[in-house]
Amino acid sequence: MNYPEPLEALIQELKKLPGVGQRTAERLAFHLLNQPEEEVELLREALRAIKAEIVLCRECFNFAEARGPDERGALCGICRDPGRDRSVICVVSHPQELWKIEKTGGYPGLYHVLGGLISPLRDVHPEDLHIEELMARLRRGDVREVILALDPTVEGEHTSLYLARQIKPLGILTTRIAQGVPIGRDLEFTDEATLSRALQGRVTL
Repeated sequence: MNYPEPLEALIQELKKLPGVGQRTAERLAFHLLNQPEEEVELLREALRAIKAEIVLCRECFNFAEARGPDERGALCGICRDPGRDRSVICVVSHPQELWKIEKTGGYPGLYHVLGGLISPLRDVHPEDLHIEELMARLRRGDVREVILALDPTVEGEHTSLYLARQIKPLGILTTRIAQGVPIGRDLEFTDEATLSRALQGRVTL
């Protein structure tokens, strides 16, 4: 016996979320079905808002809240914060890794989000990432250190070495986080304590 069509459609959509299989999707769908209309409306509004009101920061490509009609002018809260150390930029591949580092509470500088890692096998090349924008920031002359906090994978290593070669002629210190992060494990899934120690023990490239 099949579920009613709207319920089945919801289950199928929930299964598209990372880590959600059939049973989890069914539990979530039944949970939503049993919630008051106002609770479901709050979820619906939150989902609408993240697509309508969240944009990429024009400076670092972190997530930012759109302010006014000119969405291209948005800056994230970190880039707007006058208390951040603007002489250090930590480079990550995705915004979720940026927020993981922020939770350590031990990094005072700015960030730059590449939007991925160089991976010729997946047809991802340097020009597909926000590398030129990073280089433009560095050419302003305000930065003394770039910290590469990329996944300890083949793609992450390749991207780190590529960036180090590009940055070297600018005379800016280039470091990468220490290898307390397990090889082959995404930064997104590394605990805050390990990330904090890795940042403190970064090494020069």
